[in-house]
Amino acid sequence: MRLKLVTATSLLALCLVTTAQGVEINQDGANAVKDTLTKLLPEDLAKSGLITVNPAGTRYEIIYDLAKLLTKVDPATFTINGLTPFSTFATPLDSGLWNIEGDNSLNVSGHLKGKDQKPTDFTYSIASLAYTGVFDPAISYLRSSSATAKDIKVTSKTDTEEVSASMASMEQKLSSTDSAGGNGRIDFVVGGSVSGFLEQVSGQQTPPVELRADTVNFDGKVNGLPAKQIRDMIFFVLDHVDEKELSPENTTKIKGIVKDAFPLLTSFSETIGVNNLTVSTEVGKGGAKAFGYNVAMDGPTDAMRFGFGFNAQDISVDTPLMPASYSAFMPTSLDLQLAVPNLDFASFGDAFMAMDFNDKAAEKSGEEMGKKLFRDGRLAVEFPKISAKSDVYDIDMTGKIEGRVDTEKDYSMEATILARDLDKTIAAVQELAKTDPDLNQVSFGIMMVKGFAKTDADGRSRWDISVGRDGSVTVNGQAIKGADQP
Repeated sequence: MRLKLVTATSLLALCLVTTAQGVEINQDGANAVKDTLTKLLPEDLAKSGLITVNPAGTRYEIIYDLAKLLTKVDPATFTINGLTPFSTFATPLDSGLWNIEGDNSLNVSGHLKGKDQKPTDFTYSIASLAYTGVFDPAISYLRSSSATAKDIKVTSKTDTEEVSASMASMEQKLSSTDSAGGNGRIDFVVGGSVSGFLEQVSGQQTPPVELRADTVNFDGKVNGLPAKQIRDMIFFVLDHVDEKELSPENTTKIKGIVKDAFPLLTSFSETIGVNNLTVSTEVGKGGAKAFGYNVAMDGPTDAMRFGFGFNAQDISVDTPLMPASYSAFMPTSLDLQLAVPNLDFASFGDAFMAMDFNDKAAEKSGEEMGKKLFRDGRLAVEFPKISAKSDVYDIDMTGKIEGRVDTEKDYSMEATILARDLDKTIAAVQELAKTDPDLNQVSFGIMMVKGFAKTDADGRSRWDISVGRDGSVTVNGQAIKGADQP
């Protein structure tokens, strides 16, 4: 019941499932909206005053009093102060959609005890949260929205640790269009930014750490999302979360919903960019002028490609723990991009449809279903770009590793490594070796590796490396190691 309550509460703002077309603003209409919003809640909570709907001119005012959720909570384990009701205004549009808007603030404090009985004091505050959007009852979700939050602050304090975080402002926008393929699927685009981010962590066992960023920008796209079917799946789970076993009829029903929903998307991408990132501690500080993260999934359902990566530019480290003579070897830029191709979500979906949800061996079936993602048990990991640069080296690497999900032995690798100004790297290591003789071995090793290299037209040293499934290794076509003995 608790899961059902929490999940339903999180969906309250998204459940105006009645069409807005031709709606007359009156108390009967307000009661109908309230009934819709509370239909997923337990009867006592639905009647508690958690949600109130009133006519307000040409729109409805929906008032949420979240304090009603806490009337049965033991104050010895959880208390909160300053939790006041907030309002959302819903205006019916001639198109059958609803315009949603609001402008609220939050300033609460309290304490809680976890399972370990350790007390935690907390505060949350938002000076202003203003938003507008267009809600589509057909999918129980927003078609578009725009939100702005200002002066956001969060603190958490225990006997051993204290954490605080703040953001000067945050903006987010959402838009959508019907997918080109039709079938009721929708393409969503979201973007936004955070300015003036600050997080501080301190504790009895750890030194203080401070994380700052001038701005954080984020963008995301999801194409071909079956929004209506996803809504139906969520509502089905809420309706049956307390059942120990699904009836044959309900099993058939949920499988039908899932079948209509597959594939769950045709492509997905997300990027996050952080500007002027700094991390400060008692022993020094470091950071990067730009740090980026990306993740993406696309391709046909039976051969989707999942890729992810991160990059950083103008990296800096300032700490007495690093001798000045080693500072030139710290990378000033990094770029790591990896990908897993040929994920077979079509076979995964077929295995899901064949799964018996009431079978006690469902966990084992789930493992087998997971293996369907990798056709014939084969796994490939691509690295389209791995690069690191500093004042004394410049290295790029691309390649691919292939193997199996059921063993660590049967694998192969193809890789290309490119290095610019290798003589400069060797000279820098030799200079360090004057004060650290152990580095003479490193210098000697680099010179040996250079002996296997080819020289590209741009002057970079190249190594084309091949590792066979039999354990053999070649570099630029020259055998370095033979096949393993049976």
